[in-house]
Amino acid sequence: MRPLIMLIALLAGALMPVQAGINARLREFLGDPLVASLVSFSIGTVTLALVVLTMRIPLPSLAMAAQAPWWTWIGGAMGAFFVAVTVILAFKLGATGLMAWIIAGQLVGSVLLDHHGAIGFAVREASWQRLVGVALLFGGAVLVNEY
Repeated sequence: MRPLIMLIALLAGALMPVQAGINARLREFLGDPLVASLVSFSIGTVTLALVVLTMRIPLPSLAMAAQAPWWTWIGGAMGAFFVAVTVILAFKLGATGLMAWIIAGQLVGSVLLDHHGAIGFAVREASWQRLVGVALLFGGAVLVNEY
């Protein structure tokens, strides 16, 4: 099971620069990065709605949804920010440069979340080995973007 999960994560990662490029290209036709982001996000929303309806996944009641902490509702806004940023920066940084900085940022955020056990993650100490790994990735991001 774990190899399959890892392959799915790898596929999702491989599709990120493709999505960024497609959305940046859409921007050229629509004239504005936020409009392109809105269209992309809307198509994603419709796609997920169709999957939920097709799979007959029951929707939660309002009472269930109301129990969620306020901060659990901002994930979509973060996703919109991510899509908009990739639309704006994709062709400026190139696919590799953009993804290098995104991955570096993801690792910094991930180490902080793990170290503090924030938002439901299990506590995983920010050991010196993990921090060296993040620093090496940052160095890689600099090299990828400079050369």
